[in-house]
Amino acid sequence: MRKVAVYRNGIFAGILIEENRKQFVFKYDKTYFDDSQMPAISLTLPKRQQEYTSEVLFPFFFNMLSEGVNRKLQSTQLRIDEDDSFGLLMATAQSDTIGAVTVNPLIEK
Repeated sequence: MRKVAVYRNGIFAGILIEENRKQFVFKYDKTYFDDSQMPAISLTLPKRQQEYTSEVLFPFFFNMLSEGVNRKLQSTQLRIDEDDSFGLLMATAQSDTIGAVTVNPLIEK
């Protein structure tokens, strides 16, 4: 299981979890959810208390990744399987993303 903290404009918004290669979960943080001033991170992930589940990496997060030659280059340089979208997201979406959302890996202790 791998997890990332999801931030919108530097504010903690929720957690994205890869339970396995075919099960993904996104859940908004309670503090973020309760603040009516904070918008949803995506139109496809509107704010709600229930967690979202998917058999593929949510398209919103998948679309934060590079494609084609850039993806191949990143996966080679980072030594991450090109098909490991979650791993690439963990490694490349910590800063300098297009848009307001970034992610940071969470390490279980």
